Amino acid sequence: FMLKEIFEGPEAVENSSRGRVMVKEGKAKLGGIESVSQKLEKINRLIITGCGTAYYAGMLGKYMLEEYAGIATEVDNASELRYRQPIFSPDTALLSISQSGETADTLAAIREAKKMGLTTLGITNVVGSTIAREVDAGVYNHIGPEIGVASTKAFISQLIVLLLLALHLGRDRKMSASEGKQIAAEIAVLPSKMRRIFRFKEKIEEIARKYSEYDNFLYMGRKYSFPIALEGALKLKEISYMHAEGYSAGEMKHGPIAMIDENFPSVFIAPRDSVYQKTLGNMEEIKARDGKIIAIATEGDER
Repeated sequence: FMLKEIFEGPEAVENSSRGRVMVKEGKAKLGGIESVSQKLEKINRLIITGCGTAYYAGMLGKYMLEEYAGIATEVDNASELRYRQPIFSPDTALLSISQSGETADTLAAIREAKKMGLTTLGITNVVGSTIAREVDAGVYNHIGPEIGVASTKAFISQLIVLLLLALHLGRDRKMSASEGKQIAAEIAVLPSKMRRIFRFKEKIEEIARKYSEYDNFLYMGRKYSFPIALEGALKLKEISYMHAEGYSAGEMKHGPIAMIDENFPSVFIAPRDSVYQKTLGNMEEIKARDGKIIAIATEGDER
């Protein structure tokens, strides 16, 4: 089921964005949150909460919402948020993420926030779930059931919904029309780009066989790639029972590098982005210790 759902990733993007992306206007239309639109105009702080994969999706959402909407955003693990004494100001909203809409810790965090008078939002896949009923407003993923225990298409869908939310709020705040159109256009072509990656299925299987005898892996990335590294390590643990750790590549020299040798491969998420040169520097440090590297890079990047 998980392999089937990996290949349903492009459809997940299409289903989560269908009817919500206005390419010509460079805007996103999210009917589920229109009822609280006036409240959202006044918020200056957003707290995203979730567990596991949903928490990592929230970490990416933080980057998007701060960069594109200019909203101060925090990400809190729901199992921690519900037990500590958070300080919520009146201009704060809580955004919860849960595929099932029944995650107990996330639900408890929502109830704590509601007691303090916060506007609560939800991103969930299951219509009529407890979280969907209890939040003030929300957005459904619309991707159908996810049978595989290790979330794949739901994670991708959560990222798309978070990007749509950043686009929606950003256009109401600081984002220009041209930037909005660029993001909207990229969302529209994303499924076709994802399908191109599936052409490398045999190559990916070959890499998996090559590294199947190793017991430890380090996953690394910077900025947007950092939560992806965390999610990649989580998937390897869940599915293969191998030990894997996800790290910000900038933190590599502060401990993890001590573990690297020829028997401890590293997986780098290394697209040509604003921190590309920094990531290459980290890869050189791994090579200097005879560490093996698996890189996920931008098409055509020979380096």
